[in-house]
Amino acid sequence: MDLFFQQFPIVIHALNVGFLQTLKLFFVTLLGALPLGLLICFGSQSKLWPVKTLFRVIIWIVRGTPLMIQLLIIYYFPGLVLGNAIWGGDEAGRFAASAVAFIINYACYFSEIYRGGIISIPVGQDEAGLVLGMTKSQIFFRVKLLQMIKRILPPMSNEILTLVKDTSLARIIALQEVIWAGQAFMKGSQGISGAIWPLFFTAFYYLICNGILTILLGKCEKKLEYFR
Repeated sequence: MDLFFQQFPIVIHALNVGFLQTLKLFFVTLLGALPLGLLICFGSQSKLWPVKTLFRVIIWIVRGTPLMIQLLIIYYFPGLVLGNAIWGGDEAGRFAASAVAFIINYACYFSEIYRGGIISIPVGQDEAGLVLGMTKSQIFFRVKLLQMIKRILPPMSNEILTLVKDTSLARIIALQEVIWAGQAFMKGSQGISGAIWPLFFTAFYYLICNGILTILLGKCEKKLEYFR
C-alpha cells in the first residue's frame, strides 16, 4: 500500500500529460473534420460525374479500411516508400501524422452524415426558396442548415464520442497519449515496472470526458427542439 501511494503522484502526472495529448488530438480532429466533411459531402453530390465518382471512391476507401492501417500508411509511407520522412521522428511529427489521418477518416464519416441530413430536408423548401428569389447557397445556410443540424446531431454525437476513444489508436505510431502513458508503467517508466493499475485508471479519463460531452451534446439537442 505504501508503494502505491508513492507511485500514485508519478502515475497521475504522466496520465494527465498523456490525456492532454489525447484532448489536443480530439479537438484538432474536430476542427479539421467538421468543415472538411461538409466539403466532401458537396463533392460527393456534385452534378459532375468525375468529381462525384472521385469523392465517392475516396469515401468508400476510407470508410472501408481500418483507421489503424491508415495511420500506419500516412506516417510510414512517405519515409519508407518515397524516401522523404516528412513527419520526422519526434512527438510533433507523430502528432501531425495522427491529426491528418484522423481528420481524413472522420471527415469521410461526417460527410455521409451530412449527406443524410441534407437529403432528409423536403425538396419543397428548395423550390419555395427559388420562387422567393433566393440563391442555392442562401437556401442552404438560411433555411436548411439548422434543420439539418437538428437531424444529424444524434449520429454526429455518436461519432464524436467514438472519436474520443479512437484517439487511443494513435499509440500505434508511438504518439504518447493517455493509454501509452498508462501502458508505459507495465514496461518500466520513471522507475515503475510491472504495474498494471495505471492502465485501468485511463478508463476514468475517457469516462469523464465522454460524460461531459454527452451532457453538452444533449443540451444542444434540446436547444434545437424548435425544429421538430
